Amino acid sequence: MEIMTRKFGKIKIDETKTITMPGGLAGFPGFEKFVLLEDEKIAPFSWFQSIEEPDLALVIMNPLLFKPDYRVAGLADFIVSCGWKDTSLSDLLTYVVVNISEEEGEQKITANLMGPLIINTKNNEVVQVVISDSNYSHQYNILQ
Repeated sequence: MEIMTRKFGKIKIDETKTITMPGGLAGFPGFEKFVLLEDEKIAPFSWFQSIEEPDLALVIMNPLLFKPDYRVAGLADFIVSCGWKDTSLSDLLTYVVVNISEEEGEQKITANLMGPLIINTKNNEVVQVVISDSNYSHQYNILQ
């Protein structure tokens, strides 16, 4: 299958790699089909690219790479509330949205630790969790 992207132009993706986000992404209602674009040239970053909207692409990464003690509490209950039968914690991947900006001539890279994306590798569904009862920041500086 071919999709159009803002960053990479027209690309081919394996249709079986499509990730569905039934609840949509916060701030971007109506877009539910995404693909995870990984390339060792940009690792550890990945792109969370909308299949439906070429301009909707987020830079994401595994938060454990810069914050080894990062945890999303209650994931076992979360699996049940999503109706993800036959899913275990080992089937879940956690990513956070990363923002790369320039501030006063210096590059700033922050991560939203309050809104992680939880990907169920068993059924290719993703849900964005909102963590409100923690000390996590929505602009955690990963270059600390």
